[in-house]
Amino acid sequence: MTEAGTPSSPGAWLEARRAIEDMVRDTSGRVLGALVRRLGDFGLAEDALQDAIASALERWPVDGVPANPAGWIAVSARRRALDRLRRRTTRVRKQDEVALVERLAREVEQDEPPDIPDERLALVFTCCHPALAEEGRVALTLRALGGLSTAEIARCFLVPEPTVAQRIVRARRKIQDARIPFQVPEREDLPERLSSVLAVIYLVFNEGYAATTGGLLRADLCEEAIRLARIIVELLPDQTEAEGLLALLLLHDSRRAARTDATGALVTLEHQDRSHWDRARIDEGRALVKRALERRRPGRYQIEAAIAAVHAEADRAERTDWWQIVGLYTALHSLVPTPVVALNRAAALAMAAGPRLGLQHLEDPAISVPLDGYHLLHSARADLYRRLGDAPEAARHYRRALELVTNDSERRYLERRLAEVTRDP
Repeated sequence: MTEAGTPSSPGAWLEARRAIEDMVRDTSGRVLGALVRRLGDFGLAEDALQDAIASALERWPVDGVPANPAGWIAVSARRRALDRLRRRTTRVRKQDEVALVERLAREVEQDEPPDIPDERLALVFTCCHPALAEEGRVALTLRALGGLSTAEIARCFLVPEPTVAQRIVRARRKIQDARIPFQVPEREDLPERLSSVLAVIYLVFNEGYAATTGGLLRADLCEEAIRLARIIVELLPDQTEAEGLLALLLLHDSRRAARTDATGALVTLEHQDRSHWDRARIDEGRALVKRALERRRPGRYQIEAAIAAVHAEADRAERTDWWQIVGLYTALHSLVPTPVVALNRAAALAMAAGPRLGLQHLEDPAISVPLDGYHLLHSARADLYRRLGDAPEAARHYRRALELVTNDSERRYLERRLAEVTRDP
């Protein structure tokens, strides 16, 4: 160190930055969970943790990375929480807060890294509580459990940073005002509450796998969703739907490298170069879904993963067992009777039995009415008319799909298809 207050080298600064990023990514969820349990206040705990991380960003490049980074952050966060509570209690003194200040002051005086119990399960159930708005659940989960900053979350979803900040503030306020308990639900309530957690993770992955706007893929969101799903499987190893979701995400993500061409346009499953699929992810996903289904407690994510596994088993598109996929979609529709599931079943039926039968099913009002504003309905129709050789009808539906699509990669794919069916013979 050549001067007080300055890092000895750029290498020391980079080392500190990497250590902070690793700590935030890997252990901040555990630190935050322990703080929430200790303080009984989600907002105070998160503010104290962010204060501690900001302090690390200033101190570690200068002082060096501590031997126990998570412990350093935990000690610093307790000090920051104490500072905030002291400022708060000088304005309005509440008996329980005064007692907490006294207890924290004694702990801070010891200046030893505390044990960090694993409270991530309670943390994720709090962040994904059904009482919170969906966008708030997503933002809070990525912030608290994933360690993403407000700016990173905003970049992921292409929304302004103040919007994400407001969502987090509203979610925290709701937790406080509604007195949402920081706890793992009782066993009888676990399946219903777990569904909210899994839905948030699935939503994060879907935004990365088929982004609403911009390019088709956001690999960082896909990876984050897979990481969160692994945490849930680790913490709840007997929950088959959690295993099913992790399997589904791995199997879908295995195709990532083959899903766009050199221009960034979508490459459909039928035309993907399967040699570019990630076999390690496929093998892990297939093993997970097999283990989950063997427990004979089938659920939505397990069935969706089984569908993805059938695709993964075919070395060429023409060898896909479409009748097995039709059967799986039928089973899925009995559990999740939504128009989108019915649309996917109709598309699989078209591949198994021919485009005319698929089109007949797509005209079912249960599909065509609620999904009239959904670009994938019209692109599916267009593709089936194209396969039948009806270029005018295919072009009409490609144009309708183009009116509705918001993703640039899908738009380029649809434009190319439209050009093919309108090209002079």
